[in-house]
Amino acid sequence: MKTERIEIEKLLSEGKTIQLSPIGYSMYPLLVPGRDMARIVPSDGVKLRRGDVALYRREGSILVLHRIWKREGDEFYFVGDNQKEIEGPLPIRQIRGKLIGFERRGAYISVKNPAYRLISALWLRLRPVRPLISGCIHGIKIRFRKKRRC
Repeated sequence: MKTERIEIEKLLSEGKTIQLSPIGYSMYPLLVPGRDMARIVPSDGVKLRRGDVALYRREGSILVLHRIWKREGDEFYFVGDNQKEIEGPLPIRQIRGKLIGFERRGAYISVKNPAYRLISALWLRLRPVRPLISGCIHGIKIRFRKKRRC
C-alpha cells in the first residue's frame, strides 16, 4: 500500500481550503481527535485577532492549531483550549491559516455561529482554570458512559 504525503502548507499557499482532523487534545473541548474535522482557509495573519484559531508552524517544527491569546503588532501569543500556558511571541510569518469552522458528527459549525462565538469568548477568559474544567467534563462523560453500559 502506497501512502501519499499531503503538503498542507502547499495547499494553503495555493489558496485552497483544507480539512483536517486534529491530533492531540490541546484544543479540547472545541476539537476532539477522531470526532471533529477542522476547516482551515489560507491566512497571512494580517486580519487575525484575539480569539481567532490559527494554524501556524512552530520554528523548525510542527504545525499547530491554537487560539490567539493576544496580538501585539505582527507578533502573536497562542494558547490551546485545553491549556493555560501561553506560547509566544511568534512572528506573523509563521501563520499559515485560519479556522473558519469544523464538522462534528456530520454537522458543520461556523466560527461565525453566535453560540460558538459566545462559548469561545467565555472559554478564552477562563484560561487559568480551563484544564480543571476540561478534566471535570471528561470525568462526567466517563461516568455517564459507564452508567449507560450497565
